[in-house]
Amino acid sequence: MTELVIRALSTSDAQLFHTLPDPLGIGRTLSDITHRPEWQRIALRDGRVVARAAWWGGPDDTSPVNLNWFDFADGEEEAGSELLRSAPWSVGYDLLLPPGWREDPALRAAGESRIRAAEAAGMRVLVERYRYRWTPGNGLPERPGRLVFRPEPDDEVILDVLRRVHSVTLDAHALRAIEQGGLDRAAREELEFFHWAPSPRAWWRLAYTADGERVGLQIPLHVPAGPAVGYIGVLPEARGHGYAYDLLVECLHDLVGYGAESVLGATDQPNVPMAKHFARAGFPVIQERIDLVPAD
Repeated sequence: MTELVIRALSTSDAQLFHTLPDPLGIGRTLSDITHRPEWQRIALRDGRVVARAAWWGGPDDTSPVNLNWFDFADGEEEAGSELLRSAPWSVGYDLLLPPGWREDPALRAAGESRIRAAEAAGMRVLVERYRYRWTPGNGLPERPGRLVFRPEPDDEVILDVLRRVHSVTLDAHALRAIEQGGLDRAAREELEFFHWAPSPRAWWRLAYTADGERVGLQIPLHVPAGPAVGYIGVLPEARGHGYAYDLLVECLHDLVGYGAESVLGATDQPNVPMAKHFARAGFPVIQERIDLVPAD
């Protein structure tokens, strides 16, 4: 077999990235975001593109924050793995898939082959997630009215709440951060993400009962893909009352009040209670996502 040539793209030849088929429809899914040509890499054999990968980051990021587009031609799974192994960045891979993808043999084959290729390049599956998008046609749920929401300008207070929320959590990314560096690392990673998003710090809200007992926090964000439910967290001692739904609905109302015409959301598939809250609030699943991370 002819030797593989792997290289980055530039503005002059960025069109080469689009010479492969797109069986999972990633191009349509990511049509609202921009990939920098220098963060796109291709593998060529006999001058033909046989694998491609695109890393993404926000406009102010100096290096990619994730890999979100990875494809290869039929029979070129190893070329795809080598493309990832040779990349200069070690970040997570967000494999975007249509809802119910495992029920379609072609989609299942495409998805599973990309997982195998990424694993062969040194990654592992961390968690599978649901991605949601609410639009006005889904209806705006009524606020339950059980909680009071207040701004909190002190990041140290937010960090304390995040530590307590993460002390008992189903979130796979938080559990990984806790394993690597403890509760403080997990909390600080969340806080850094909130600050990274290009939306006002003043949007963040802590939630309290009518008696003044703190319940948790809800963080509306505007991420590069659009308005989003950035974070919903209920303190361990406040669980068992369905308050996550109250926080989710409040977050949605806040975003709509800020002018959002659609709102994104996501949760880990094993987090069944949160998935039920999203469904109850009128958020349909628009995609599934498999998060792969560099092997520890």
